[in-house]
Amino acid sequence: MKFDTDYAKRIPKSISLQFLVMFGLFGFSMNSWAEDQSSKSSSTTAEAIFAGGCFWCMEPPYDKKDGVIETQSGYSGGAVVNPTYEQVSAGNTGHYEVIRVRYNPGKISYQELLELFWVNVDPVDGDGQFCDRGDQYRSGIFYSNDEEKKIAENSREQIGKKLNQKIATEILPTKEFYPAEDYHQDYYQKNPIRYKFYRGSCGRDNRLNNLWGK
Repeated sequence: MKFDTDYAKRIPKSISLQFLVMFGLFGFSMNSWAEDQSSKSSSTTAEAIFAGGCFWCMEPPYDKKDGVIETQSGYSGGAVVNPTYEQVSAGNTGHYEVIRVRYNPGKISYQELLELFWVNVDPVDGDGQFCDRGDQYRSGIFYSNDEEKKIAENSREQIGKKLNQKIATEILPTKEFYPAEDYHQDYYQKNPIRYKFYRGSCGRDNRLNNLWGK
């Protein structure tokens, strides 16, 4: 029987072509999957709530950080529904002045948010922050789950060792967050002169420098 050499030559070419097509499709699928996963990762957001006295002063440090999507001033920790600034500042609602930080955990971690929190508060003051006195101005960390609680507690312990003092900052379960009035949002950008005057006259920067060498 005569062997068809032309056919024999065509066999490897056919197989190679099929292999290349299949490999190309597989590679395309893998690239699409990787892009999809990357897209999902970059679009993932989380929230953290911190109390550090005047919420005007807590927005700027976070707004500067890569991975932070948005900050919002508000009230949390109390029992009154939809409290106003006047109610909270009077100290009768149980709320703290807080900021809510929306962030991408793929770019900045909860631990890093905590590290930024500590150097922007006076953690040994249990009666308020700087010139603002009262429970509504106390420092606090509001956790959303057990993992955040553990990270926050470990972080507080390390800060206590660093300062060699008792830390007054509270670690509390997250409660309803109520956005503050519009004129409070991004106050440092809307009213830069008044903001700088308040921050300086309140002694915030001097105390932070004494504590953290800022």
